[in-house]
Order: sequence, then structure tokens, then C-alpha cells
Amino acid sequence: MLYVVVTALMVTLLGRLWFLQVTTGPDYARAATESRVRTVALPPVRGEILDVHGGPLVANQTKPQVSVDYMALIHQPDGGRAVLTRLAQALGRPYQEIADRARLCARDVPRPCWPGSPYQPIVVADDVSARTALSIAERQEEFPGVSTALRPVRTYPLGTAGAHLLGYLQPPSPDDPPGGPELVGRDGLEAEYDRELAGRSGVREVAVDSTGTVTGLLREQAAEPGDSLVTSIDARIQRVAEKALAGAVASARRRGEPADAGAAVVLEARTGRVAALADYPTYDPGVWTGGISQRDYETLPLVSSAVLGQWAPGSTWKVTSTAAAAKAGYKLGATYDCPGSYKVGGRAFHNFDGIALGRMNMRRALVVSCDTIFYRFADRMWRRDGGLKPVRHPKDPMQAMAKQFGFGVRTGIDLPNEAAGRVPDRAWKKATWERGRADTCRRAKTGYPDVPDRKRAAYLKRLAAENCRDGGVWWAGDAANFAIGQGDVLVTPLQLARGYAALANGGRVISPRVAKAVVRPDGSVARTITPPVVGHVDVPAKTLRYIRDSLAGVPRTGTAAAAFKGFPFKRLSVAGKTGTAEAYGRQDTSWFASFAPAGHPKYVVVVVVSQGGMGASTAAPAARKIWEGIYHLSPKKKHATHKKHKKHAKHKPAGGAR
Repeated sequence: MLYVVVTALMVTLLGRLWFLQVTTGPDYARAATESRVRTVALPPVRGEILDVHGGPLVANQTKPQVSVDYMALIHQPDGGRAVLTRLAQALGRPYQEIADRARLCARDVPRPCWPGSPYQPIVVADDVSARTALSIAERQEEFPGVSTALRPVRTYPLGTAGAHLLGYLQPPSPDDPPGGPELVGRDGLEAEYDRELAGRSGVREVAVDSTGTVTGLLREQAAEPGDSLVTSIDARIQRVAEKALAGAVASARRRGEPADAGAAVVLEARTGRVAALADYPTYDPGVWTGGISQRDYETLPLVSSAVLGQWAPGSTWKVTSTAAAAKAGYKLGATYDCPGSYKVGGRAFHNFDGIALGRMNMRRALVVSCDTIFYRFADRMWRRDGGLKPVRHPKDPMQAMAKQFGFGVRTGIDLPNEAAGRVPDRAWKKATWERGRADTCRRAKTGYPDVPDRKRAAYLKRLAAENCRDGGVWWAGDAANFAIGQGDVLVTPLQLARGYAALANGGRVISPRVAKAVVRPDGSVARTITPPVVGHVDVPAKTLRYIRDSLAGVPRTGTAAAAFKGFPFKRLSVAGKTGTAEAYGRQDTSWFASFAPAGHPKYVVVVVVSQGGMGASTAAPAARKIWEGIYHLSPKKKHATHKKHKKHAKHKPAGGAR
């Protein structure tokens, strides 16, 4: 039986071999020599990003690139190690560098790695010489799965200037739709206008034989280049803002201030277009080209301080409080006493250093930044709303006015990420308290055994008990803090610039835009982009004019006089407001918000330096340099600043005084 079974199996095998070799052999031989179709994607040239004068902010430069086919490598007996070793030797680079770039990114795989699809060509070198690329291309038998091509690479003529604004490119992730471009925008304008900039990939179908040799071209559809993006950014002003901001940070550090972040925003007051958007710290966007190490990636400052940074605005906020007071019936031309301190809820709230400045009108109050006048307004409005027993529908006039200026919501700028800031009121405080009430009440019982300082632990326990009982109450001290831009108020530099633009242009609140137009490769305009008006400040025009005229005195004789000493006001009248906002556990935030010419504002300039000290010492001198750069002004003599100049806002604990 065993012989019979074996014999039957052998006969079956021989019969199958006869069928394959003799009967159908010619068909297989013909198929082996016939051409096959291979589809090759043709990447488009990405559109450029241009400044308002047509100069390149982001351009393209064609360079030889070396790519590997991940799927081809992993199917080799050694997983492609031998090929990558030879490739590293040909490129003159360490094997590990090439191997790291050829691997796929995962949760436990640090950069550099490939974040895109494994079915796309993985670029392992994009700055090779033409001779090296040609040498690799001619030795395909030594480099199976390796290809070379001339590809456009993004270049950044401004260097580090505008890095957050412009954004960067990365390979598409597995979550992105298939069939898209090789690189997609991941931040800034590159991400916001990715569809227009990317263009459309082309297709080339070629015939290849069984050895992979191309035998003919079957069909080709050329790639469509992307559209270019014309922006309102002025490259010269952008450089001026970047230099002034970096100089302000360096100056603050020389005085012993930590100065860890900052931003400078330049807006067109009447149109809402962005002329410059500078961030500190910044980085060179060219680091994304060719891959980046995990260590370098983790140290990149990818958060834009201009649109995502949030700080208390200090006395720059007083323009909204002044408008609210005027709408509530307080006459701007009347005289008010500016004592050294004012009692709110049984607690004394002070001017800087407790200085009494006598009687003055609101124009003078803004010029010298009298806090106590604003404390009085806030206290009286708080009482009018019912105080600790608020009326059913409290008006919260100062909060309402701040929202009319566009605070507390995103500006809607054409950039992918933006913070909303915060305009705290009675409802917000109660809701926030209710969310954390359980933990607060637990701390009121257990205390803070993890705090080594016994006195501090005891204080925190008492504070927790107090907040557990009535932490959701909007105290008079909260209202006082709000009036001078302290407490829980938060704004972004872009929001403050937008608010001052509304003051400068007569009350129109505009959603800022960086882009002006999308232009096709043939030069025709695909679409224009106009900043929309999204709100209006509901106060009389004469009130806004009064505030504008008042702010014109700040750089001349007020809190910014030292920073603007020697400034040519006859050539350019600058109006502005300093701000020095204190924050718990950190040094003061330095602000200066301004517009010019004061009579007919064209631009708004806002500068902030986190932990930069007083507004007059750090932000105001930087703003001065930006104004001098915009209008080509040469100062007659170097201006001086000093630490003893007036501070513009005193911070009180977030809970306020009772």
C-alpha cells in the first residue's frame, strides 16, 4: 500500500510538471518577457510664500535627494542592512544616521524617523552632490530599493525671522488621506493654506520587463504646481520687529530679569492686516529639512508667543476700563482724586509705591497710569450690580466693554492655532470654583503635608478653607483687579493689538489676516483675502478720540517718557500705553501697546516680554525701535531707561479683597 501511494504521488507530480513545462510553458515564457506597467508619482512644485512687496518668505531650491523604498528593504534577506551600509558609505555618513531616517516613527521610536506612510519613498538625504546622486543611480544593482531624484526643497530667506508664522512641512501621517502630496503643512501659513500651496501630483506610467528595466513610456500626466501665497508681511518690518524683540530680551536679562519669552505684533490699524509677527524664542525652520533628531526636536520652541502666549495685560487694559466708565456715566473731563490707596471691600488697594498724585481728569489718569481712580470706578460699578448679592442679570459693564473690544475670544487670524484669552466675570468664577470645589474642600481638611514650610502650609490650608466656603463669589477686589488688567484677566499679544486697532480706527473690530491673495502659477489671482469686520465698540466716537488723544501724552510726558526721550515726535506722533503685570511666582510681564501717527493711525505695535520687568524699561524701548525702523527714523541721541520709573499695575491675589 505504501508503494502504491508513493507511486501515485510521483505520477501526479510528474503530470503537473508536464502541464506547466510543456502544455502551458510558452504562455509563461511570453508573460515573463512581456512588459509590465509601473506607476510613478510626479511631485508638484509647492507654491512660494511672498511678502507684501513680492519678495520670497519661503522659496524652493531644486536639490538631489536620495530615497529608499521601505517595503523593498524589509523584504530583503537582511532587512536591507547591507544596502543601507553601502548607501551610508557612498554618502559619506554614519550607517546609524541613514538607518534611523529609514525607519518608521512609533511611540517608542525617537526622531529621526519617518512619520509618513511606509509605501512612500523615504528621503534619507536631501543635500547630496549631483555627482554622488548620479553615482548611486548608475549602480542600481548595488542599491536595490534606493532611488535618486531632483526635488524642490523649501528654503527660508529670512532665516529665523517669522518661523512660527510661516510654519513647516512634514511627510503625511498614516491618518492623512492616501494619494496626497509627499509633504504637508504642519504649522503656520504652510498648514493654513496647504491645499493652495501643495498643487496636484502628476502620474507617469512606464512599461518595465521582468528585470525592472524600463522599456517604454505609456502615459504621463504632468504635475500641477501649487499656487503662491502673497501676504501682508513686510519682510523689512519683520526683521526690525525680530531684532527689537531679541534686543529687549537681552537688555532685560542684563538687568537681572529672567525674560523667557515675548512677542511683537505690527498690524495695519484700518485694515487688520498683519505687517509683522515676531516671536521669542524662535528657531531656524530649515532644521526640518532632512530629518531632525529627537533631542533637537524636544528643544524646538514650537509655540508662538504672539498667538498662543497668554498674560495679564496690566495697565494696557485701562483703555477698555476707561471706555466702560464713560459709558456708565462717568465724565472723562471731570476731575477725580488719585490718592495713594483706595479701600475696596475693607482692603487698601495701592498705586505703585503708594504715591498720591492729586486730582486729575481721565486724560491725566491714563498718562500717569493712576490705579486708584480705576479702583474707585470698579468698586462703584460692582456695587451697582448688587455687590455680594448681585441683581438677577448683572451688567458687568467692564467685562461687557472688554468683550466689545474683542477680548475673551479668538481673533480668527488665518493661522492654525490660537488662544482665546480670558475675560473673567461672576459666572466664570463660580463655574471655575465648582469644578475644583471637591479638591479644595479636601485640602481644607487634610491641609498640605507635602509643603515643607509649616507657615506656608498653614496659610494654604486657611486659604483652602476660605475658598471651600465661598470661593465662587465675585468680590469687590476681583472687580478692582479686573479694572487694571490683573487678577484672572488674560490676553494674547495679537488680541491686544486687535483691541488697540479698534481704538485707533474708530471702533471697528477686525479679524486679522496674514494672507492677501492666492496667485496661480501664470500670475493670475485665484482669490483675494480681506480681513472681515466682526464687531464694533459701542461707544461714541468722541470717547474713542479722547482716549487716543490721551495716549499721545504717554510717550511724551507720561510713563513711557524715559523710553522715548529724544524721539522725533514732530516727524511721528506715537500714542501708547505701558503695562507692568505681576504674576504669582514669576517676575513682572512687560507690555507696551501703541499706534501711530496718533492723529491718523496707520499701524499698531504691541510688544510683550514675559518676566521682562516694567513696561517702561523693556517693552517700550523695543516698541520705539520698531517705530524708528518702520519710518526710517534716526534718533538724535540714545534714549535712557531706569528702574525707578513708575510701575503701572499692581497685582492682587486672584481671589481679590473683600
